[in-house]
Parts: sequence; structure tokens; C-alpha cells
Amino acid sequence: MATKTASISLTTIFRALSDQTRLRILNLLRDGELCVCDLVDVLDVPQPTASRHLAYLRKSGLVLARKEGLWHYYRLTPSSSPFHEKLWECLATCEAVESELASDRQQLKHSPCRDCCD
Repeated sequence: MATKTASISLTTIFRALSDQTRLRILNLLRDGELCVCDLVDVLDVPQPTASRHLAYLRKSGLVLARKEGLWHYYRLTPSSSPFHEKLWECLATCEAVESELASDRQQLKHSPCRDCCD
């Protein structure tokens, strides 16, 4: 029985994970849904750059998007297979080896953009 993750090539998934900005986005989404403006603020990138990376992550099946009014919100896809579950577990341990990821999550907590889209 094929799972959703199996229908997306592993190459696509690992390419998505190989980019530092996309890895940072995934790490920020670990605690739940965020608006693009939150990601732009923390990552300090232009909105079109963040949106391009988010589109790649959507295409790879790693994030889901929803639109509410003018705002787009993103969240990690729920685990749909043992592989997917292990992928999210691995992401959770990345902060220990990449200090920028921990710094991003701290910055998100104090971001002036937090909840500006509500």
C-alpha cells in the first residue's frame, strides 16, 4: 500500500531539506502554523523569496497551506508514514547541530509580527 510520502520521490524530499532557508522554515513550523509575515521577519528575507521556498516545500509534500483573507498560513504536514514521522523527529534534533535553527525559534518568540495577521 503506497503512502502519500511514497508518492513523492525521496529525491524531491531530500532536495527540499538540502536548502538552508527551507530547513529553517520547516524548523520554525515545528510548533504549529505560521503566517508568511512571521517567516519573513525571522528569516530576514524578502516575501517573494519566502514564498518561493514555501512553494517548493508544498510541492515536496512537507508543508500544507491555507489562505484566510489576505494572509497565507503554513504548517507541517502530519506524519503519514514511519518515514515521515522519523523525518520530523530528525528535524527536531537539528537544533543541536545547527545553532541558527535554535536562534530562529528564539527570535520567533519575540517577533513583532507574531499574531499581526489575526
